Amino acid sequence: MDDVKNNVKSGIDNAASAAKKGVDRAAGMNVRDTGQAVMDKASDYAHQAREKIGEWAGEAREAVGGFAERAEERAERWAGDAYHMASENASYFSREVMTLVRNHPLPALAIGFGLGVLLGRVARSV
Repeated sequence: MDDVKNNVKSGIDNAASAAKKGVDRAAGMNVRDTGQAVMDKASDYAHQAREKIGEWAGEAREAVGGFAERAEERAERWAGDAYHMASENASYFSREVMTLVRNHPLPALAIGFGLGVLLGRVARSV
């Protein structure tokens, strides 16, 4: 991005310098011819500067677009990894709970009943 800014500044400086040289050269001509020559040169330099700025803007757009695409890919990969890991942990937790309930059915039933009563009281008081 800084390169584009520096290139634009350099292009403008070059155009201004060339216009000044044109004015200095035209000082020996009559006023009408001088004015027309300066206007023609300024128009040429402005056109060249506009083309260069367009090129640099296109390059900057491509550079930023590539960065955005890479960031998007990284974010998608990170989200996929996080989803995969959460899914594995939830699956592992559910297997452990099922094993615990199968091995100890009465304490699991008592815990479930106690949690149900507790949640019922909390819901009623809200």
